[in-house]
Amino acid sequence: MIAGRPNSGEGAVRMRRPGLGRGVSVLTAGAVSMLLLTGCVAADANDAEVPVWDGTTLVSVPGLPDEALEVMNQPQFASGRWSISVEDLDTGETLIDLDGEKLAEPGSFVKTYSAGAAWVKWGPDHTVTTPVKQSGQVTAGSLDGDLVLVGQGDLTMGGRTKADGTVSFTNLDHNDANPLPGATLTPEDPLTGLDELAAQVKASGITTVAGDVIIDDRLFQGTLAEQPITPIVINQNLLDVLVTPGEAGQPATAALTPAVGQWMLDLQVETVPAGEESKVSAPKVSASDPNTLVVSGTIAADADPVLRVFEFDDPSTFARTAFIEALERAGVTVSADPFAENPTSALPEWDAVEALPAVAELESLPLAEEITYVMKVSYNRGAQTLICRLAVDAGKDDCDDDGMGVAQAIWAEAGLDTTGASLVDGSGLEGNYITPRNAVQIQSLMAGRPDAERWRDTMPILGVDGSLADVQTDSPAAGKVYAKTGTLVGGDAFNGRLRLATKTLGGVMQTESGRNLAFTIIVNQGFYEGMPGVFEANDNVGQVAAIIQQAY
Repeated sequence: MIAGRPNSGEGAVRMRRPGLGRGVSVLTAGAVSMLLLTGCVAADANDAEVPVWDGTTLVSVPGLPDEALEVMNQPQFASGRWSISVEDLDTGETLIDLDGEKLAEPGSFVKTYSAGAAWVKWGPDHTVTTPVKQSGQVTAGSLDGDLVLVGQGDLTMGGRTKADGTVSFTNLDHNDANPLPGATLTPEDPLTGLDELAAQVKASGITTVAGDVIIDDRLFQGTLAEQPITPIVINQNLLDVLVTPGEAGQPATAALTPAVGQWMLDLQVETVPAGEESKVSAPKVSASDPNTLVVSGTIAADADPVLRVFEFDDPSTFARTAFIEALERAGVTVSADPFAENPTSALPEWDAVEALPAVAELESLPLAEEITYVMKVSYNRGAQTLICRLAVDAGKDDCDDDGMGVAQAIWAEAGLDTTGASLVDGSGLEGNYITPRNAVQIQSLMAGRPDAERWRDTMPILGVDGSLADVQTDSPAAGKVYAKTGTLVGGDAFNGRLRLATKTLGGVMQTESGRNLAFTIIVNQGFYEGMPGVFEANDNVGQVAAIIQQAY
């Protein structure tokens, strides 16, 4: 088949529109419908007005190349549903529409709505400033009151800032280390921001804190998947355990990052012969010591280091300990117990804290860099934190009840038909639904902004980075498709298999001929024997996008 000639199947009956030629017989609509129903002919995609099915097989979709149909008609998708919308950004022409106006589950593609709302509201250069406030007086270097670090929802707190001021990320982030193999760490120190704040405290003249150190985490309250969304984020509120094999038969070794005082590691991982399977458990709190993490299992002698993470249910207490240790490193002595629970109840009213003088401040990365991190690696808590920050900006503090409504108002004012989406969170968990057409409308709105290229660059790039780093790496489309992914996977205990609830890809592309397109591709409900199939689905959806990129 010639690339760029969508769906020109042999044996198809072509319908000529009136006025396009003379002496050509034109079938009536009823006759064509009867032929299609009886299976006598297949409609050509160039002329058919709607997609054509044969049972569960897509025969043709107007504008969609046959190669894409071959991908979509694979057995694992037989009981699922594909939805596609493609628009020319320069002309507004709809090029492909397969159930584009019907709701589908998008998974993490929802981050386009949450991150995009923040972008529209504040712009890419917006930052937040995290202050350390001083209560009491300083006499001869001794503070007779407290230091209060007021969390502002900074997603990285200086812990992912590269030398050039951009955000550091890996293609498979540590947030996904427990469920997915191959996650790695960035080289930056996650405590960098706390160290900078501590150094400023020392430079202000404080050498001793006679009172307490408190994390003020009251800016907003939220949850996501029963985990807290808080305005204080240190190392994404995770402890990283990197397990490295030794010689076969010997214990493995491990490093705990960040190394914060009260947390210890009980490593029970044995090195097994090369070639054997590595099975390293996620960290669990020891039954005998709440500050000890137990990691068990086996790791092959020839395996790469295996990363596992522990998620805090009390991020503020961890941040308090880490900040006290940073102060000690900077030469500031703190009299309070560094391992005590964060004493939020000891704080004065919010307005009183706001009125206190600041002795240190940390400016966040620009919003464009924060969103790059959220979008490239699909950082769930980061996306929901942006929703919380939007809620606070609107004078609200309840992320769960108020934040999504604030985002809706921002998009509605920007011109989006928000009835094309039904959203319950900003990260893309179960229960969210969008139409592909609505997602394309978002990209169209963003493409009309003066900062359109900066927005485009926050998204994963096909075959290059983020969640698309390993997708279609050898395709001519690699590097030319910028798109957010979305994935939800569930179990099918009845049949002992995995159910792919959704695989989504949506964004923008420059086609082979130079056209600028916005697109969304969603497949809901596919089935696989194991996790490798889920990764294969990522490539399947990427392949459909690559085919479209080459065809136009």
